[in-house]
Amino acid sequence: MSMKRRAFVATSLATLAAPALAQSSEWPRERPIQVIVPFPPGGGVDQMARLVMPHVQKQLPDLRYVVDNRPGAASQLGLELLYGARPDGYTIGAVVMPTLLSMALERSVRYDAKQFTFLANVVDDPGGLWVIKESRVKTLAELIEKGKSDRGAVSIGTTGVGSDDHLMIAALSQATGAQFNHVPFNGFAPLQTAVLGGHVDIGCFNMSEGLPGLRDGRLRCLGLASAQRLPVVHDVPTFNEQGFQLQAGSQRGIIGPPGLPDDIRNRLVGAFEAALASAAFKAEAERVDMPISAKVGDAYRQSVFATEGQLQQMWERSPWRD
Repeated sequence: MSMKRRAFVATSLATLAAPALAQSSEWPRERPIQVIVPFPPGGGVDQMARLVMPHVQKQLPDLRYVVDNRPGAASQLGLELLYGARPDGYTIGAVVMPTLLSMALERSVRYDAKQFTFLANVVDDPGGLWVIKESRVKTLAELIEKGKSDRGAVSIGTTGVGSDDHLMIAALSQATGAQFNHVPFNGFAPLQTAVLGGHVDIGCFNMSEGLPGLRDGRLRCLGLASAQRLPVVHDVPTFNEQGFQLQAGSQRGIIGPPGLPDDIRNRLVGAFEAALASAAFKAEAERVDMPISAKVGDAYRQSVFATEGQLQQMWERSPWRD
C-alpha cells in the first residue's frame, strides 16, 4: 500500500471514529433513552421501571426516557431486543430474576446472560399463592393435599413458562410431590383477570401485585415464600411457618446491552445508586408498598449469578416445560 493510500485509510478511520466519540461525550443529550419493559403494562416489572426512572432522571438532568413495553414469551422477546441493541447508552431494559437464567435452560434464546451490562437491582418481591375470597381452598396445606390426591386437578396460573412464579410452583411440586395444572399467562394483568373471574383456581404472583386485591377483600393469600412475615402483610403466614421450606420471588432490576462503554455505564450506575438512596424515592416506594432491595453494578451482577447452580440442579431433577 502506498503512503498516500495509507494516509487516506487512516484519515477515513479517524473520521468514522470521531462521531462515536463525540456521541459518547454528548450522552444522553442527543435523544431519549428507550427503557424496554419485556412485560405488558400494569405488572410489577412495569411498575418498578416507571417508579425508579424519574428519580434516575433527577440524577442525570440531561436524561430523557420513554418506557417501551415489549411483552412476549415470558420476557424473552424484550430481552433479545435489548441484547441486540447498539451499546450507545440509548437503550436499557428491565429484567427479572430468576427468569433471565431459567429461560436459557428450557429453550433456545438469542442472548448470553453473562454478556449483559448489569446496572441496578431495585426490587426483591416474594412470591405468593392467591385465591379469590370465595375459594374453597382455605390453607396451603389443603392445596398441597389436593395436589397429591387429585394430581393435576387444581389449576395454577403464572406469568409464563420459566417465570419466577412458574419456578416457585415447580419447586413446590418437587418438594411436596403435589402436581398442578399449570396455566401460563402473558403478564400479571391477564393472570389477575383470570383469577378474579374464576378461570383458574389459584394465582401465583408476587406480594406487591396481590396486595391491592388483598386489601380490598377480593383476594386471600395462602402464603408468601419469604424468609419471614412482612410488616405490610403481617397477617399472611410464610410457607416456612406452614411447614413447607421454600423461599422464592422476583428480583427486578435494570440492565444494558453488552459492550456498554465504561463512561456511560459508570454514569448510569452512579445515577441509579443515588436514586435508590434518595429520600424521595424511598418515600414513593413505601407509598406503593414496593419491597426495595438496592444493589448496583458488580454487586448486582454477583447476586444474579449466585443462583445459577441452584437453578441448574432444579432443572436436572425435574425439567419444566409447560
